[in-house]
Amino acid sequence: MSRLAQTHGLTDIQQEILSTVRDFVDKEIIPVATELEHRDEYPTQIVEGLKELGLFGLMIPEEYGGLGESLLTYALCVEEIARGWMSVSGIINTHFIVAYMLKQHGTQEQREYFLPRMATGEVRGAFSMSEPALGSDVSAISTKGVKVGDEYALTGQKMWLTNGGSSTLVAVLCRTGEGHPEGTAPHKSMTTFLVEKEPGFGEVRPGLTIPGKIEKMGYKGVDTTEMILDGLRIPANRVLGGTTGRGFYQMMDGVEVGRVNVAARGCGVAQRAFELGVSYAQQRHTFGKPIAQHQAIQFKLAEMATKVEAAHAMMVNAARKKDSGERNDLEAGMAKYLASEYCKEVVEDAFRIHGGYGFSKEYEIERLYREAPMLLIGEGTAEIQKMIIGRRLLEEYRFQG
Repeated sequence: MSRLAQTHGLTDIQQEILSTVRDFVDKEIIPVATELEHRDEYPTQIVEGLKELGLFGLMIPEEYGGLGESLLTYALCVEEIARGWMSVSGIINTHFIVAYMLKQHGTQEQREYFLPRMATGEVRGAFSMSEPALGSDVSAISTKGVKVGDEYALTGQKMWLTNGGSSTLVAVLCRTGEGHPEGTAPHKSMTTFLVEKEPGFGEVRPGLTIPGKIEKMGYKGVDTTEMILDGLRIPANRVLGGTTGRGFYQMMDGVEVGRVNVAARGCGVAQRAFELGVSYAQQRHTFGKPIAQHQAIQFKLAEMATKVEAAHAMMVNAARKKDSGERNDLEAGMAKYLASEYCKEVVEDAFRIHGGYGFSKEYEIERLYREAPMLLIGEGTAEIQKMIIGRRLLEEYRFQG
């Protein structure tokens, strides 16, 4: 283990899990990641390995066949996986947001039906809030769920579904108006539906189409898709928690977990960029000595390492706060904002250290340079995080005049 980004106070079990994951990353992910990424190929073998390690059940309670581990353990595992290849961490992130939402908000029947199969990776989760026209304004969603007898008919278009093709269960946020008086706040008329589907593309069940993969600059391998709902029939017992109108709160609770995850991804990618930069700086010679001996490069390495350390500390703090049962939206927002910004800066410095070779597809840093920007917008942009942080600070430090 490196000197940077250590986490104090871990149990023997946590240390053993992390050691196993890091070993898996070094042997099974890093050697093949760049080649798979350049081909935009789904990492089937890596995913099977994660299933065998039990990682799809990491945070699912033991009573449902999972390992029952904390958000901190999960975040530290994500950090390790993102260090190998960020796309792989995306495959398990959306799965865990859905599993977490089921654990926290699902009915007993929903938990018993889905969680044991999610723990083994047999059922794979994705979640869907965003739509083509709304960006960060979740309260403006237009996808509708209309009651028809003892079912709901879902109609609308969703965007930016991570695991849209490979998942078999999607938590979908829709607008449901019944039972809500006129003038009800928009976020109080939203419902989360648990939509089961076959993996793949095209019409995967009547009324549900996954058109195909969205071509992206980075974050390849993992499938990112749209989802088109055209009168899709969902039974009433697949409303998350059994009650309509709670969807916005359920999704926001899941997104807090997701923001800690994105912070952890930023930490992992930044760590890998630092490792690549500090290694290359000791091998590359200019003016008769390794470039690591030039003060300009040492300053870069010092700044990079400090950012890696600071981001890790904030991410760990946000995870521990959520694990303690406390509200962590302030800490998660801060950690996500700082880790994603620092990740971008550390990756760019490592890219600069590599000089012209950083631009070559033969070098791993080229891949990281294209992956880092996704973290600036995933799970809420920097501007959204700053809005959340600002509002929470004004709550905490209300002027008592």
